[in-house]
Amino acid sequence: MKKLDGILLIDDDETNNFLNQRLFARLGLCSKVKVLPNGNQAFNYLYNISRNNYDLQSPEYFRPDLILLDVNMPVMDGFEFMDLYEKLDNDFRSRIVLAFLSTSSHPLDIEKSKKYRIEYLTKPLTAEKMSSLISRHFPEEKQSIPNS
Repeated sequence: MKKLDGILLIDDDETNNFLNQRLFARLGLCSKVKVLPNGNQAFNYLYNISRNNYDLQSPEYFRPDLILLDVNMPVMDGFEFMDLYEKLDNDFRSRIVLAFLSTSSHPLDIEKSKKYRIEYLTKPLTAEKMSSLISRHFPEEKQSIPNS
């Protein structure tokens, strides 16, 4: 049974993206996953969705329930993305859960992330981390998510 309608994965690391998509599939976590390699493309994607500026019939476009965002990326990093993201319509943003997903466990990055309404997870993403994230933000869906 599908738990979330969709996840937006913003990360420039193709291997991590592949592994994370496999994890989502194994957990039966969502029906759609969109992967974008940097914050700039992700912001443009979300901006268009927030303005209904896309073909409503296109499966490529959906409002994600969850955004997993890398911190260190080319073009626009996760913090720069968050600065722009917070300018999107509040109602649009209020229905989306965000989490930084980073290899960095540096206290400065973690402290900087507290400026935003966002979780901070370290890579690699695991079933346990996803289960915990889902239970905190989507409690009604938690019951049937497997732990492995």
